[in-house]
Amino acid sequence: MKSLFTTTSAAVFALVCFAAISVGTPEALAADKVLTGTITSASGDKLAGVTVSAKAEGSAVTWSVFTDANGDYFMPPMSEGKYRVWAQALGFHRSLGTADLTAANRQDMKLVPITDYETRWRQLPGDEMLAALPEATPEDARIKNIFRANCGGCHTPNFVLQNKFDENGWSAIIDLMKVVPVTGIYPGEKAKPNAILQHHQKELAAYLARVRGPGSQPLQIRERPRPSGEAARAVFREVDLPVNPATGVGASKPVEDGSDWARGAPSKTGVFMHDSLIDLDGNVWFTVNSENPDSTIGRVDVKTSEVRFLKVPGPKNMAATAHGMIRDLSGNVWFDVNYVTGRRSLAKLDPKTDQIEVYVTPASMSPLGGAVTIDMDGKGMIWASAPDGALRFDPESLKFTEFKSVRFKTAKGNGVTYGVAGDRNGNGWWAQMPLDTIGYSDLATGKAGELQLEPVAKVVEAQPADLRKFYGGFDQLSFNSPLPWQHGPRRMGTDKNADVLWTGNSWSGTLARIDTRTKQVTFVPTPESGAQQPYHLMVDTKSNVWGNFWTADTIGRYDPVAAKWTVFDLPRRATEIRHLYVNERNGRQEVSLPVYRTGQIAVMTVRTEQDLAALRAQAGR
Repeated sequence: MKSLFTTTSAAVFALVCFAAISVGTPEALAADKVLTGTITSASGDKLAGVTVSAKAEGSAVTWSVFTDANGDYFMPPMSEGKYRVWAQALGFHRSLGTADLTAANRQDMKLVPITDYETRWRQLPGDEMLAALPEATPEDARIKNIFRANCGGCHTPNFVLQNKFDENGWSAIIDLMKVVPVTGIYPGEKAKPNAILQHHQKELAAYLARVRGPGSQPLQIRERPRPSGEAARAVFREVDLPVNPATGVGASKPVEDGSDWARGAPSKTGVFMHDSLIDLDGNVWFTVNSENPDSTIGRVDVKTSEVRFLKVPGPKNMAATAHGMIRDLSGNVWFDVNYVTGRRSLAKLDPKTDQIEVYVTPASMSPLGGAVTIDMDGKGMIWASAPDGALRFDPESLKFTEFKSVRFKTAKGNGVTYGVAGDRNGNGWWAQMPLDTIGYSDLATGKAGELQLEPVAKVVEAQPADLRKFYGGFDQLSFNSPLPWQHGPRRMGTDKNADVLWTGNSWSGTLARIDTRTKQVTFVPTPESGAQQPYHLMVDTKSNVWGNFWTADTIGRYDPVAAKWTVFDLPRRATEIRHLYVNERNGRQEVSLPVYRTGQIAVMTVRTEQDLAALRAQAGR
C-alpha cells in the first residue's frame, strides 16, 4: 500500500487488487435464436402476464419475460444450446420444460391451478401476505401496523409469515427479534430490547397465532393482477453471484434462490452485494456489504457475465466492506469503504484501470457512516452519509466539507443518517429515519437545517389514550423500532432538472415530495400504501421517480405529471432489493437491481411494441 497524497482534509491511497471468478459458461457474443411459446391454463385458455424464465445448462444467467395478451412469450435472442424453461403465476403450479435451441425454438406450457391453500400462501410476495392480515377491528389494525413496522424493518414479511406457530412459538420469535442489535448501535453502546415489541408482545403473539397458527383459518388471498401493457414488456437478465465463502455455508450458490415461488421465501445465506450501478460500458458494479477476506466491490461483465472482485484492505486483515455507490459524469464509481484505519471512508474507482483511491476524512470530522448512501449533486460534488449528518467532497480540491444534523442525540433516540442526495444547486439532503426528519445544507451560510415530517394523522387518532402515553415516553427510536405514525424516510433522490427532492418512506408506504427551495412537503401514496414499503429512489431525466418496493418483489415508476404509477413485477420471491440504478444510454433505460436476499445482479429493460414485432418475425410467428 503506497501513500500517494496527504493533506489536512484527506488522505489518498491507491489500491489495485482484484480476483476474477467465472460464474458459468459465458454467453455467446452472437446469440441468434428466439425462444418462444404459448402459456395456457389446463382448460386451454391463453394466459397473459405469466412469468416465463429460461436458463442455459451450466450458465449463471437467467432470462425472464412475461406473456402478452395472447399468452405468447418471446425471449431475447439467445445462443444455441439446452435450456431449462419454467412458467409461473400466482394461483398456479409452476410448469417446467426444456428447450434445445439447436433443434427448435418453441416451448409451450400449461399451468395447473393450485388447490392447496398453504402452497398458494407460500407463493405470495410479502406485500400480498401483509395485505391478507385482518384489520377490520381497531385492535387488529393497530397490531397489524406494529407487525408491519417492527417485524418488517430488515426482512420481507413473507419470510416470517410463510410458516405457522402457536402463541408460544410466536412469542419465542419475538423474544429473539426484540434483542437483535439493529443498525444505529455504536461501539460501546449495548442494544436494549425493542420496547415496542416488548410492550405489545403478548397481543402480537396472540394475533399472529390467530392468523398464522396451527388452528388458524385460511386468510383471504387477494392475488394481484398479472402484468399487462408496458409492465408485461419488461425483460430481466439475472446473473447468479457466488456465495461468500467467509459465511461458512459450504456451498457455491444458494440452495434456494427464490425462482420457485411455491417453495416460499428462502433464507439469506452468503450474499455479497448491497448497491449496484451500470458503468459507461454497460457493465454492472456492486458493493460487497458482507465481511470477507477478498472482496470490496464487484463487477459483472455485460458481454460474458463473468464476475470479478476488487479488494480494498479493511480492519482485521479482512477486505473493507462497502454499502452505497454512485457514478459521476466521467464514469468514475464512488463508494464507501470500511477502511483499514477503522474509519469508514470515501473511495473512487476508475473502471478503465481498476485503480481505487481512498479518501479519509480529517480526524476533526465524522467518518462516513449510518446507512451510507452516495450521490453526486448538480455541481459535480460527491455527497455521503455521516452518522450525524452529511459530508460533501470536492473531487478537484480533494477536500471534505461537513454538515452536522441540527439534532442527532435526542431524548427519543439517535437521529442516525440513512439516505443522502445532492440537488442540482449543489446542496445536500439527508434522511434521519428514526426521527422522521430531513436535514439539508445551506452552502451560503455553511450551516444545516432540518424539516420535520408531520405524523400520519389517522394513525395517531387511532391510538387509545394509554398507548399515546406509552409512546410519548418511548426513547428508543431507531431504524427498526418506529412509532406507529412515523413515515420512515429511507433513501432519497433528487430531480437534477428541477428543484425537487423525493424520499422513500418505508413505514407509511409513501413518497415525500419536497420543494428544495420553498421546503414545502407533500406526500404521494404508493399503489398499496398499507403493504408496499419504498426503500431507495432515483429520478430519471424525464423527472419520473423510480423506487423499489423491497418487501413486495416489485419496483415502481411514478410519473408526477400524470400522477400515475407503473409497477413492474420481479421474477423471484423474497428479493429484498434495497437499491436501484436507472441508466440511460442510446435512447433506452436499463435498471440495475441487486437481488439482496437470493444473490443475483439483475438488469431490467422494457421492450417496445416494435421490439416485440421484430422478435415475433424472427421467431417465425
